[in-house]
Amino acid sequence: MERSAAEAEQATGGMFRSLRVRNYRLFASGQVVSNIGTWMQRIAQDWLVLDLTHGSGTALGVTTGLQFLPMLLFGLWGGVIADRYPKRRVLMITQAAMGVLALVLGVLAVTGTARVWHVYLLAFLLGVATVVDNPTRQSFVIEMVGKRDLPNAIALNSASFNGARLVGPAVAGLLIAVLGTGPVFLLNAASFAAVLFGLYAMRQDELHTAEPVARGKGQLREGLRYVWGRRDLTVVLVLVLFIATFGMNFQVTVALVSREVFHTGASSFGLASSMLALGALTGALLAARRATRPRMRLLIGAALLFGVLEVATGLMPAYWSFLVLLVPTGIALMTFTTAANATMQLGVAPEMRGRVMALYMLVFLGTNPIGAPVVGWMAEQFGPRMSIVVGGLVAVASVLVVAALAVPRAGRRPAAVLGALRSRRADTAGDMTPGT
Repeated sequence: MERSAAEAEQATGGMFRSLRVRNYRLFASGQVVSNIGTWMQRIAQDWLVLDLTHGSGTALGVTTGLQFLPMLLFGLWGGVIADRYPKRRVLMITQAAMGVLALVLGVLAVTGTARVWHVYLLAFLLGVATVVDNPTRQSFVIEMVGKRDLPNAIALNSASFNGARLVGPAVAGLLIAVLGTGPVFLLNAASFAAVLFGLYAMRQDELHTAEPVARGKGQLREGLRYVWGRRDLTVVLVLVLFIATFGMNFQVTVALVSREVFHTGASSFGLASSMLALGALTGALLAARRATRPRMRLLIGAALLFGVLEVATGLMPAYWSFLVLLVPTGIALMTFTTAANATMQLGVAPEMRGRVMALYMLVFLGTNPIGAPVVGWMAEQFGPRMSIVVGGLVAVASVLVVAALAVPRAGRRPAAVLGALRSRRADTAGDMTPGT
């Protein structure tokens, strides 16, 4: 009875229960504004590069690559910084730095002095700031809401990001057509003021702060050894690695299928991207409704469903059916990513959380420069449909590998695999306790 009452009490807050926490409410409000500005800048930056280079796709690819390159080179060091210093203070520095970079690019564009090398340099510096910002921001969420509401807060963060993904590009397109790219960058720079105000206005005594890790040698290796010694964490990273690298390149695959298979224009491609974002937003809101922490069954099941849906999406014979299937694909993907994020954060010792989340973000985002060219090559060699189908097949195969890893003893009968996965909750209950 006591357990049922506690679960009922937890569920009463509903989908937006984390917003009852004042500090998180301030943070989330700033993120809504900043995320819209970020999506606006992504569109304006691409447009500016194309304008400066007279439509060079290579220059566009170089810009994207430079923005992700710091994650590959320095991503794990960002986690060391997140663990070593107070996260609220680090976020104020990184968010201010990103605002200044947007301001500089805006001034260059407005004055007509922007050159493509300016964009390259500022994109790389933005990537450097992101290296520190990402793991710090991810691991700061639990300090605002505590362990109980962490999965809900992660889901709401994803909902904010994907909601902005629906609004930001559309607003950017209108502003670029009327005012040009410069004002878009300036608006994004101003949007960081909302985040900085939220961080400044927080009540320090209401944060669940972890003790900063003292400076010392070998802290990066220590984090890697910590993850390597935890089967539950390595299982999640294996899934994220393969799915993020080969299955989540929709910015490439959706564009290719829309244009080359169904012979549609830019507006139809935008509609396809919006359908995927709608599915992701729906998946994030559904994740926010769950009152319990995610289990291994949910993680594996969502990854398997995503893989199957992605294969089916790539095989759709008509454009309308392709659009329709993008929605449940987005739901399954967001269910998987929110569950993976929460599992990683809830399963680690507080003093390791920054380094663990840096490794997670490296796998989640840092593989993009590797996966996107591979997927593009497959589309050229075997057709755009196969670029989606192969991504889905890789997701399914990775689930089968993880299922094999989840079985405690080799040589068990296939019929016992499902039972072993169902009992994984009991096996991982101790593993997911912070500090074990």
